[in-house]
Amino acid sequence: MTQQLQITKARTLKEKPEVAGIPFGSYFTDHMFSMDYSAELGWHDASIIPYAPIEVSPSAQALHYGQTVFEGLKAYNVDGDVTLFRPDENFKRLNRSLERLSMPKIDEEFALLALTELLKLEHDWVPDGEGQALYVRPFVFANEPYLGVRPAKNYKMLIVLSPVAGYYGAQLNPTSIFVEDSYVRAVRGGVGEVKFGGNYAASLHAQQKAADLGYEQVLWLDGVHQEYVEEVGSMNIFFVRNGELVTPELNGSILPGITRKSLIELASGMGYTVNEERIHIKDIEEGIKDGSVTEVFGAGTAAVIAPVGIMNIHGTDYRINGNEIGEVTQKLYDNLTGIQTCELEDKYGWVHQVTSTVK
Repeated sequence: MTQQLQITKARTLKEKPEVAGIPFGSYFTDHMFSMDYSAELGWHDASIIPYAPIEVSPSAQALHYGQTVFEGLKAYNVDGDVTLFRPDENFKRLNRSLERLSMPKIDEEFALLALTELLKLEHDWVPDGEGQALYVRPFVFANEPYLGVRPAKNYKMLIVLSPVAGYYGAQLNPTSIFVEDSYVRAVRGGVGEVKFGGNYAASLHAQQKAADLGYEQVLWLDGVHQEYVEEVGSMNIFFVRNGELVTPELNGSILPGITRKSLIELASGMGYTVNEERIHIKDIEEGIKDGSVTEVFGAGTAAVIAPVGIMNIHGTDYRINGNEIGEVTQKLYDNLTGIQTCELEDKYGWVHQVTSTVK
C-alpha cells in the first residue's frame, strides 16, 4: 500500500548545544520519524513527530527475545545544504538485517523519502564544524506484548537524529587495540553479518576488559579457530601490506560495512591494489615485525577511519608506523571525507542531496 507521511511539529524547540562539547550520540533533535507494523495492516501510520519517550509494554518481545536491528549514517552541512552519504546502502542493509531476524522489511524508497523530510525539518541541527555531522539512527524493534518465542506480529520503526563531533575528537589520532583471544563476537551462520543489537551487547564485556587494560578497541578473531582476523569493535579493519590494502573477506560473520565497501572502491580508483582475504593473526604479527605491514586502520560510519598505532597481540604490544598516522590512511581519509563533504568531486554518485540552498 502507498504510505502517507504525516508531520506534527514540536510546539517548543530545544536549545542547540555546542557540538564539540557533547559526547557522541547523547543529545537529540526536536523531531523523529515513527512508523508501526502489524500483521493485519503491514507498515502504517508513518509520521514525523516531536522527539519524546515512547510507550512500550513490559512484555514487548524485543525486551525478552532481542528482535531489534539498526543502522547508522550521517548527514553533512555543505555550505548550508544538507547531504547524505550512500543512504540507499544503509536501507538495503537494514532490510537484510530485518530478513535475518524474521522481521518485516521496509520500503527502502519510502524510508529514504521519510528521512529526507525529517532532515529538511531539522536542517538547522546539522552542524558545520570540521568533522561534525548529524548522526542518523534508524532502528526497528518488536513491540508485540507476548512472551512466546516466535517472530513478533507487531513492530515499530524509529529514526532519531543526534549532532556529533568527530568520533575521536577533532584530531585523527591513532587508537590502540587489543586482540581478544578468549571471547568471540560471532560465528559463520549466526547473526554477525547483520546490525543486530545483540551483537553489540555480546561485545561489551570484552570491550570493558580491553579498556581496563588500557586499550581503546577490541580486535575480534574468528569464532571457530580464534586465529583469523574479523573486525575491530564496531568497525571493519584494513592493513597496508607491501603497499597494498588488505581486509578480511566477508564470510558470514563479518558486518559488510558501507565505509568498508566505499574504501575498497575508492582505493581501487586511486590506484591501490585491494585484497579481500582470510587473514591469520600470526601473519599480521610477523608482518609488523618484518616491516611488511606498515599501517592498520579501522573503518566505520561513526569514526570514518580510525588509524591504529598500538596493537596488542597475545600479550605483546606492537607499535605501528611509530604510533603515527600512515600516508595511505591519511590519503584515504582525506579523499573519503572530501567526497562526503563535497569538497572533492563525487565520481561515484555516492552523495545524496537532501536540501539545496537552505535559507
